[in-house]
Amino acid sequence: MIGIFLIMLVGSAAYARSFLMPVVLAVLLQLVFAPVRRKLARWGIAPGIAAGLIVTTLLSLLLAGAISLSGPVKTWVDRAPMIGFEIREKMDDLREVTEGVQKAAQQVDEITSPREQEEEPGVQRVRVEEDTGLLAYALSLPWVIAQIVFTLILMFFLLASGDMFYEKLVYVLPTFRDKRQAIQIAYDIERKLSRYLFTITLINACLGMSIGLAMYWFGMPNPILFGVLGFLLNFIPYLGAIIGVGVATMVAFVSLDLAQEALLVGGVYFALTSIEGQFATPYFVGRNLRLNTVVVFLSVTFFAWLWSVVGMLVATPLLVALRTFCEHIPALQGVGHFLSARGDETEEKTPAEL
Repeated sequence: MIGIFLIMLVGSAAYARSFLMPVVLAVLLQLVFAPVRRKLARWGIAPGIAAGLIVTTLLSLLLAGAISLSGPVKTWVDRAPMIGFEIREKMDDLREVTEGVQKAAQQVDEITSPREQEEEPGVQRVRVEEDTGLLAYALSLPWVIAQIVFTLILMFFLLASGDMFYEKLVYVLPTFRDKRQAIQIAYDIERKLSRYLFTITLINACLGMSIGLAMYWFGMPNPILFGVLGFLLNFIPYLGAIIGVGVATMVAFVSLDLAQEALLVGGVYFALTSIEGQFATPYFVGRNLRLNTVVVFLSVTFFAWLWSVVGMLVATPLLVALRTFCEHIPALQGVGHFLSARGDETEEKTPAEL
C-alpha cells in the first residue's frame, strides 16, 4: 500500500505540475520572507502593506533584470543557428593529432559504401533541417509569465494573512504540547529557510561578480550576462555549475581566437564554482543547514525530471524544510540524520530530543 501510494503521489505531482510548481514556490517564498514581514510589523507596518512592499520589490528586481539582459540574450538567440558551425570550426584546431585516423576512416567509408548510393549528375537532393526549438520556447513564454504572476499573487495573499494559518493550526490541535511543538516547527523552518536562502544568495552574488570579472579579463562578450548567469545557476546544486561551465566554454569557442583559450575559460569557471562549493558555502552556511551531498544530488535530478527548472530550484529548500521537520519528531529523527551531512550526528540534541 505504501508503494502504491508513493507511485500515485509522484504521478499526481507530475500530472499537476503546472499548478503545483507555482504553489510550492509561493509557499517557500512566504516562509523565507515571513521573518521580514514580522520585522516590518514590529515597526508598525500592517501585514498587507508589508506583503505589498515585499512582492513589489521582488517584481521590480525581476523586471529590472529582464530588461537589462534582454539585449544580450536576444543577440545570442539570433546567433544560435551559427554557434554550432562556429564551434565545429574552432574544434578543428584540436583535431590535428587525429587527422590520420580521420583520413583512414574516410577511405574505409569510400571502399565499403555501395555504388548505387553515388549521386547521379543533375539529381538534386533535398535536406530537411530540424527546428531549433526557439519557436516552441517563444510560444511557451506567456504561460511562464502567467505562472510567475500567479506565484507572486499567492505569495502576497499568504504574507498578507499574517499568522492566520498558525493560529488555525494552534486552534485545531488538541493538547498544549502539540500546539507548542507545531509553532516551534513552523518558526524553526522559517528561520532556517531564511538563513539558508539569504546566505546562499549573498554567496552566489559574490560568485557572479567573480565570474563576471573573470570573463571581462578574458575578453568574453557580455561579461555581465555571464555574472548573472553564474549567480542564477548556482542556486541549482552541482548541475548548475556543470551547465555554467558548458555554456561558458561554448561561447568562448565562438568568441575567442584559440581553442586553448576557450578551454581555459571553462577551467576558470569550474575553479571558481569549486572554491565556492568546497570552501565558501560550507563555512558560511553552517553545520546545522548542511545536507547529505548524495541526497541533494538525487533530489535535484529527481525534481528536475519532475518539475524541470523550478524543480531544481526548490529541491534543496524542500530538503532543508524536511530535515528541520524530522528533527522535531522523535519517530523521524533517523530520517533527519540520514539527510544531514557527515558528522552532524555528533551535534547537540535538538529540541525534540530534549
